[in-house]
Amino acid sequence: MSFRLSNNLLGILNFVTFLLSIPILVAGIWLSRKAITECERFLDKPIIIVGVFLMVISLAGFVGACCHVKWFLWLYLVVMLILIVLGIAGTIFAFVVTNKGAGRVLSGKGYKEYRLGDYSNWLQKRVGDENNWFKIKSCLVDSKVCTEFHNQHINESVTEFYKVHLSSIQSGCCKPSNDCQFTFLAPTNWTKGNGVFINNTDCNTWSNDLGTLCFNCQACKAGFIDNLKSSWKKVMVVNIIFLVCLIIVYSVGCCAFSNSRKSKS
Repeated sequence: MSFRLSNNLLGILNFVTFLLSIPILVAGIWLSRKAITECERFLDKPIIIVGVFLMVISLAGFVGACCHVKWFLWLYLVVMLILIVLGIAGTIFAFVVTNKGAGRVLSGKGYKEYRLGDYSNWLQKRVGDENNWFKIKSCLVDSKVCTEFHNQHINESVTEFYKVHLSSIQSGCCKPSNDCQFTFLAPTNWTKGNGVFINNTDCNTWSNDLGTLCFNCQACKAGFIDNLKSSWKKVMVVNIIFLVCLIIVYSVGCCAFSNSRKSKS
């Protein structure tokens, strides 16, 4: 690849990246000022960090390529290489921690139920941590996932309800476990028996209050992890595509750096 072509191509790619970083940074700043819930505040800092990082690294690549500043190009390539290595390691790690665990099929039910112990220890510890779960639970409550679940199935009979397909979060957080053998009145309204549920503590944790339900249950954490698994698998596909793009850009950068050295020798 010629000196002019490789440098121009790298300059264009980084200019586009710089333009993309602006709305990301603006969105992060806006969210930090307008955020009300714990869930929204949880997102603002990572978005700002990503925006600033993309802006700085794209500027370094653009200046290095178009102004022929060799040490900018060198810094850019080092960061890109680190990103590629981290991306590969992150993809492998995500595959390992999401490879274990799945919902349990129930006889005569259209939905599955979830057990926290079925999933990887790493995910169990992170999700089960009291501070982490407080933030996650806040997000789930704010999203009104169980309110929508209640409104969607409010007119169904118990027979119809048992046949519906529920998401892992709906199954784990919005209704009691099948082990409890509660009497169905409505999707989020169940009559408890008088027994003590030794084998499944979630039965004692359940509440008909829409703000509580089973958000403190182990099944809710398991349902969240199962949902997280599905999301991470989709992210892994995007991450692989992103890595391919990074490797292509890195290769163009290497050509530009090599050509800049030759032009000065």
